[in-house]
Parts: sequence; structure tokens; C-alpha cells
Amino acid sequence: MIDLSLTENHKAVQSLVREFCAREIAPVIGDHDRTATAIPDLIPKMANADILGACIPTEYGGSGMDYVAFGLACEEAEYVDTSARVILSVHTGLVSLPILTWGTNEQKKRLLPELVAARRIGAFGLTEPNAGSDVVGIRATADREGGGYRLNGEKMWISLADLADTFLVFAWTDRIRMEKRDHSGMSAFIVERSMPGVSTGTIKGKLGIRAGNTGSIVLQNVFVPNENILGDVGEGFKIAMFCLDQGRFTVAAGCAGLTRACLDACLKYCGSRRTFGRAIGEHQLVKEMLARMVAGWEVSRLLWLRAAWLKNAGQPNTRETSLAKWIAAETAERAAANAVQVHGAYGYSDEYPVERFFRNARGSSIYEGTREMHILIQADYVLGLRRDHPVRARLPEVAS
Repeated sequence: MIDLSLTENHKAVQSLVREFCAREIAPVIGDHDRTATAIPDLIPKMANADILGACIPTEYGGSGMDYVAFGLACEEAEYVDTSARVILSVHTGLVSLPILTWGTNEQKKRLLPELVAARRIGAFGLTEPNAGSDVVGIRATADREGGGYRLNGEKMWISLADLADTFLVFAWTDRIRMEKRDHSGMSAFIVERSMPGVSTGTIKGKLGIRAGNTGSIVLQNVFVPNENILGDVGEGFKIAMFCLDQGRFTVAAGCAGLTRACLDACLKYCGSRRTFGRAIGEHQLVKEMLARMVAGWEVSRLLWLRAAWLKNAGQPNTRETSLAKWIAAETAERAAANAVQVHGAYGYSDEYPVERFFRNARGSSIYEGTREMHILIQADYVLGLRRDHPVRARLPEVAS
């Protein structure tokens, strides 16, 4: 029997994140978006509310929940603003979960409690100035030296770059394989800000997600000891693909929240705006736009819930996660564009939140793999040209 109802624990997480965001983010997000500044102490506040560790096992200080709970947290966070969801995507999805899945016992015990409590803030260092969706196009290198590796390179478009203490960085440990674009020559490293040679910078003038910190990481002869290698040498590409599955999942769930936010904003506006002697919501074409938002939200949620179910079961989910990300991102873009249309001229100003939604939504079809890349992924699966990579995504609490 198929049961799509949420458990009481899931509902509790949903309510917790919804109430937190309404209290701590909604009242101030407009001002921080206008000034392009992050909300001070937001990440520690999220930690204190037990949000950052929703899907981290209790032995590491988390709540021991599953991927459905994590998706609900992302949906509720992005309902208020994309920058809040990005924190969950990056700090939890792209740093904590990879360490939980690929880390040694020592790494997990040392790092996960710190990340859950936000005594450390994590960032993910894969994208470079000339390499985004083309993962094997990165040029960062890690040369063996003594009891570790010497890292050099630059990472770009890194969320939380200026706020982070710990970076999960990918680099080539085999230069011959790098030139051949052989992904088995890539490795993953846990880099600390305190290591000499690490510096970050802020990217300004972004179209959207202005209340979220985005920047660059520069690595100049950074020595990283062997104990900070995540997984085995040469497993970097596998780990990166695992990470991107987590990131795409969180984007899909977040975009569902953004679509719902657009719908609710339009419903509120339709209750007060009249044109041609009628409430604006009574016009047929406005009804159509609202109906498409409802359908889009329902479809997006069902897609990310299916991906969550597969993740909980430890089953392959790259295709399903990619599909959820692609469709949910396109849906959110369309919903935001229609939300501006419903608001008319008012939608073109920051007097109403739909202007911010519109700017934020545009990035969702670019990051975590472009829209075009996800279309190709789906086509390759249909044609039998792609097969799933090994799964290491089941959470310990779910497995038991």
C-alpha cells in the first residue's frame, strides 16, 4: 500500500522550521536582501533550533531523522527565502552528509558534532572559474608531500565561503589523469580555514540570493595532512557525485517551497486587488496562473518525496533526484514569473516579495548542474547510455 502521509515526526520538523523561519527570517529578509547582507548569527540560531542536524544521527548530536524530514526543512526554509535553504543545502547536504557517509570514524567524531552545533560552518569547494557542471574540468591540484598533500587552485561561486571554517575541496591528485580527463585521478580533502594559504573573497552584485554569502576560495600551497582526506585517494569524483545528489535533492525540495510561496503571495494579493470592477482572482487568465502554481507545487513535492524515499531505502536515486531538481527548478521559475505578472507593476518593485522570488528562482536552473545537463541526464537514462553509480546514501538511523 502506498502511504503519502507525513509521520508525526515529519510534521514536527515541518512546523519547527516553518515557525523558526517566520520568526527569525521573514521579518528582516527584505532589508537584508536590499542591502545584500547575510542575517547575523542565523546559522547558530538554526543550530540552536535543532535544524542543522535534522538528518544527522543522534550519536553525533543530530536529530536522527530521515531524508523526508530534511526535504521538508529545505522546503520550509526556501518558502521564506532561498538564502535560508542554501544554508541547509551546503552546510548539511554538501558537507555534513558526505562526512557522515565517506568519513572515517575519527573524522565523523571530530567534525559532525561541531557542524551540527554550528561551532564549525561548512562550505563545498567544487566549482571553479572555468568548471561548473563539467566536474572533470576543474584545475585545482594536490601534490603529495610528506604526510599529506600540497593544494593549489581557486574555487568560485562558493556559498558560505566567507562564513565557513571547514571546506570540502576537490582537486586532482594525479596530473596525468587530469590531462586525460580521467576522473579516477580526483580526490576530496577537508580543508580548514586556519591552514596557511587559505583565503576567501566575496562575490557582489548577484541577481538573486542577495542575503546569502557567496564567494571564492583561493588555495596557495596549502598543506593538508593525510588524515584530512575524505574517502580514499582517487575517490573524489564518486564523492562529488554523491554530494551533487544531495545538493540537487535539497534544491528540488526548496524550489517546491518557493513555488508555494509564489502561490500564497498571489492569493493574498488577489484578495485585495480589483481590476475592471472585479477581484483580480476572478479573471480567467489569473485563475490559470494560480492553477499552474498549485499543480507545479504538487508535482515538485511528489518528485522530491520519491527521491527521499529511495535515499531512505539506500536505493539508486541519481535519475530521480536529477528529474526532481530539473522539474522543480523550472516550475519555480515559471511560478515566480507568473507571480510578478499577477502583481502587475507592483510585482516589479520590492514592495512585494514576488520580485525577490523572481530573482532568486532564476539561479535554481543553473546551480547543482544546469537545466540542460539534467535534460541530457534524463535522456541518457532513457536511451540506456547511463547507469547508476554506487549508492552510499542510506542514513544509519533509517537503516536500523
